[in-house]
Amino acid sequence: QFTGHFPGNPIMPGVMQIEALAQLAGIVCLQMEGASPGSVFFFAGVDGVKWKKPVIPGDTLMMEVEIKSWKPKFGIAKATGKGYVDGKLAVDVKEMTFALAKP
Repeated sequence: QFTGHFPGNPIMPGVMQIEALAQLAGIVCLQMEGASPGSVFFFAGVDGVKWKKPVIPGDTLMMEVEIKSWKPKFGIAKATGKGYVDGKLAVDVKEMTFALAKP
């Protein structure tokens, strides 16, 4: 079991929250037209991240992502993401960028 950062004050590291949102967005990207089964999306960037409350051991981080743009010709997707704990916003990502790996 993950016990978090900082002895005596455990929290889920922000980089792990971003990675979780990015993986969720990557799964959603695989459903888009032009992404064949077995495609791989690389996490290419993140902007506008804001943390609103700590995520601590025992919390359930409920995540949602929205694909804002998809350019199949270039294999580039842009998405936003949010994570909630007990219905309260914990992390807000303004923009994530993904690149579809060319076979």
